[in-house]
Amino acid sequence: MITIKSPQEIESLRKAGKILTAIVRELKRSLKVGMTTAQIDERAGELMAAHRVVPAFKGYRGFPGVACVSVNQEVVHGIPGQRVVQEGDIVSIDVGVILDGFFSDTAFSVGLGRLAPRLAKLLEVTEQALYKGIAQARVEHHLSDISHAVQDFVESEHFSIVRDFVGHGIGRSLHEDPEIPNFGPPHQGPILKEGMVLAIEPMVNLGSWQTRILEDGWTVVTADGKPSAHFEHTVAITAQGPEILTA
Repeated sequence: MITIKSPQEIESLRKAGKILTAIVRELKRSLKVGMTTAQIDERAGELMAAHRVVPAFKGYRGFPGVACVSVNQEVVHGIPGQRVVQEGDIVSIDVGVILDGFFSDTAFSVGLGRLAPRLAKLLEVTEQALYKGIAQARVEHHLSDISHAVQDFVESEHFSIVRDFVGHGIGRSLHEDPEIPNFGPPHQGPILKEGMVLAIEPMVNLGSWQTRILEDGWTVVTADGKPSAHFEHTVAITAQGPEILTA
């Protein structure tokens, strides 16, 4: 069942999103070549503590980190550790917080130092794909209109869209109905209504769309070992159009 949030609940989610946005802004500033992914995670935790919010991911189904930190061929759910990020790496960071019982979720990818042109294009296309999807998050549109907009744009730019992992509803739980694939035909699935809140998150690969999960049970990597990128926003559907709560 897709829950419809009240105006008061939307306001609570808006407050959580505003804080998460501030955390991401500060986290981006702290990223530099030579850091370990554990140090990135530690910084995320420090910022959450400073902003008096609870990490949404730590302990979720046993996940050990505050943030998911994925590098290069790691698509999502990278466990922070002793890997050192290098010049030319793509670092994807997925973070979520809880404020007064409400969840907010966002993700971004950055290139460290000088990035190869094709990798810079991968980042650009993935972020643009997110906004193509968000533009379809409107009252009376179908859920798959979001999915189709993402896939159509990504494939027009000659990249591939991950199919094994999807976006989701969000609110009083981190993952709520509906699941939001980043691929598929338009005009299918539930009709979008005012008050729905969605975490839209395209994951885009340089090579094929296939993925696999490492032995740690969490880290998702591209099957062909080529780089990937990931962007996500929490979005409320309003009568005026989509409102990005983590913008």
